Parts: sequence; C-alpha cells; structure tokens
Amino acid sequence: MTASPSPLVLVTGATGYIGGMLVPALLDRDLPVRVISRSPARLRRHDWASRVEVVEGDAGSPADLDRALAGVDVAYYLLHSMDGKGDFVTRDRHLAEVFAAAAKRAGVRRIVYLSGLHPSGELSAHLGSRVEVGRILMASGVPTVVLQAGVVLGAGSASFDMLRHLTERLPAMVAPRWLRNRIQPIAIDDVLHYLAAAAVLPGEPNRTFDIGGPDVLTYAEMIEGYARVTGLGHRLIVTVPVLTPGLASLWVGLVTPVVAGIARPLVGSLIHEAVTAEDDLLALVGPPPGGRTGFEDAVRRATAGIDPTRWRRTATAVGAMTAGCAVLGSVFTAPGSRWYRSLRTPAWQPPPAAFPIVWTTLFTTIALAATATITELEEDGRPEEAERFTRAYAANLAVNAAWSGLFFRAHATRTSTVVAALLATSAADLARRAAPTGRGKAASFGAYAAWCAFATALNAAVARRNPRR
Repeated sequence: MTASPSPLVLVTGATGYIGGMLVPALLDRDLPVRVISRSPARLRRHDWASRVEVVEGDAGSPADLDRALAGVDVAYYLLHSMDGKGDFVTRDRHLAEVFAAAAKRAGVRRIVYLSGLHPSGELSAHLGSRVEVGRILMASGVPTVVLQAGVVLGAGSASFDMLRHLTERLPAMVAPRWLRNRIQPIAIDDVLHYLAAAAVLPGEPNRTFDIGGPDVLTYAEMIEGYARVTGLGHRLIVTVPVLTPGLASLWVGLVTPVVAGIARPLVGSLIHEAVTAEDDLLALVGPPPGGRTGFEDAVRRATAGIDPTRWRRTATAVGAMTAGCAVLGSVFTAPGSRWYRSLRTPAWQPPPAAFPIVWTTLFTTIALAATATITELEEDGRPEEAERFTRAYAANLAVNAAWSGLFFRAHATRTSTVVAALLATSAADLARRAAPTGRGKAASFGAYAAWCAFATALNAAVARRNPRR
C-alpha cells in the first residue's frame, strides 16, 4: 500500500514576517509549498526561495488566484492591508471575499488564517477587521481553521517591535490606563508550530482556535519584563485615564520606528484584553517541542541578535552634543546687553521671553529625532548613513553656537545673517536625511529648519535697520 502524497500548500503573504517564517516550518514537515507574490525578487533573500514553487501574481486578482490555487489542498491566508494607505477594513474585506471565492472554485480542502485574540462585544477597527475576515473565510464553503493569537513575540513582529522600542527608549512614560489590561502573548516559534499543525488536522474543522503562551501579563508587566531580561533596569510607568488610543498612537509613532499606519491600529487594539478562552488546538496537536515558551524565554530568543542598549548609548552621545551647543549658545547670548537693547528691531520680532522657550523645545525635539534617526539607520544595516548623519548633526550644532557668538559677542549682524542662512540650510538637510526613517523625525527637523529660516529673516531685518552697528 502506497502512502498518500503530502498535501500541496499555498502560502500567501510570504514576503511578510509570519509568512516568511512559516514557509520553512512547512518545508521541515516535508510539505510541498507554493507561494504567490507580486514581487518574486523579494523572496530571494530567503534561504528557502529555491525550495518552493513561486507564482507571480496579485492575491487580489481572481485570475492570479485561480493559477496559484490550482491543485492546492491547504491555503494559508496571511494577508492584511494595515499599511496606512487608506481604509484597511474595506480593503481587507474585499481581499478576503476574493480569496474565499477563488478557494471554493479551486476545490481547496482547507484554509488556515491567523487572526487576533479578542473579547466579546465591540472591537477596535483592527481586531474587528481580523474577526470579519475570519468569518468571511469560514462562510466560504471551504473548511477554515482560524487561529487567534495575541501579541506575537519575535524580532520583526510589529507588536513585539513596538514593545521593544517603547521599553528601550522610554525609562519613564505616561501611558493609558489600559496598559493594565491582561494579554496572553505567544512566542513566534509556538505560533509557527500551531500554524504548521493546522495543515494536517484530521477532519474538516471550520472554527476558531485560541492560541497563547503560558503567561498572562499586562502590557505594563511586559514592558517591565522586557527591561528585566535585557538588563535595562526598572521602567517607571504612570497610567492616566485621558490618553486616548489616537493620541497614544501618535506618541508611539514618534518614539518608535513602527510606522503610523501600523502603530495606530495596534495601539487601538490594546484597549481590549487578549486572553485565550480555550486550549482546544493545544489538546489536538500537542505543545511545541520543549513545551510552550514563556514570556521571558521568548524575549531572550527574540533579542539574541539585538543590542538593547544601542538607543541609550546613542541618546547619551547626542544629548551631550546638543547640551554642549545649548550651553555654549546661552553663554554667548546676551539679550540684556546695552548693545542689543539699543538695536532697532522690526515690529514682528517675538518678545524676548519667547526665544528660550522655543529653543529649548527645539533642542529637545531634535535631540530625540537625531537619536532615533541614528539608531534606526544603524539597526537597518546602514552604518555609513548613520555616521554621515551624525557628522551633519554635529556640524549643525557647531554652526548654531557660532551664530550666537557672531551676533551677540562680535556684533557682526551681516555675517551672522549669512551663518543663520547656513544653519537653516543645514537643518533642512537634516530633515532630508531623517525622512527615510520616518515622517515624525523629518517633521521635527523641518520645524527646526523653519524656525532657523525665521531667525535668518529676523537677523537680516536687524542688519538692515542697524547698518553701522
């Protein structure tokens, strides 16, 4: 009697985090794998690329899906539209409907979908969309296994990256009170175990399964746990009732490299508790090899190739440079001097009290933006760009301090106008260099550049009104 052939498996979203790690897990189980991708060239970075069949196509195209699903037994649906480019709920609904219809036409035996843990009742847009997609797939006529997971702990997971960067970058934080809600995180290796096992579940299940790790924690406890495992020390967390998900997501977008289009729905979902209501899949397929992974062990694995102190070291160096410039500039600045008080100034000059407030705010903002830019360039494997940015930032600070000396001490109003223009140009260049790492950082330097441009116009007006001073 010959053994039945292994089921042909299609993986969508193979260029994403979960899909890219699921493919080798399926291959390790001797399952033949096919992937569909609009950009097959992006798959070449994976070691497994030569071991799978690749169909070039768009998972939103019925014709492309018909080609990709031909002869497929099990189809993994790992697609989402959470990219900040419009209404992801509507787009996710459409994608799911197109895929469900194509899977039914092709005679697919099973769909497997990774959704999110959630309570009953009204849900955030992100979780609500995940639940809706699961329902669409289960109503397709193709038996569908929907795995529902909470925060996935693994380097590259958006939810883990958000946790990591918040912890590393904020020794103290004012946070929403729902950071005290309960969450049951799960290690990426455990997620892959359950996903791969779902391909060969006996029978024709058409239902949801909750999956989670052995620990139930609050988000605040996860922050503390991450800090403890990585040796960062205690994190002070003060919760307040007034910080809405929208405001919190803006804050997360500025502090972390997680793009706003992803950070906003992720933060919005934290208002819900995410704890398993059943362990049926665990009972059916057994635990992962070695047992379920605890939170601290999952963090150790996820941070094996990460330097959690990079941000702190960079912040110290950038902070020292920025503080040195601020101190030197304040030493040079003398708004109460007889010379300065004798100058004729334009009517639109701000009151003297405004300058220290604006400069302090700007120095704080650009120091944070510079730290984030340098750190993210280094972590993205672009150390040369990080070094060039650091040199450009140091040069900008030197020009800033030089302007104060030229204007207030040397009384060289014309020369200081030229230097102010140079400072504004340098600040704009920093915004350009920071832009690839995020709009928030570019906006910080853009505000700095705008103020320097205003200061240049003011300096020029003073020079014109006081030609012999």
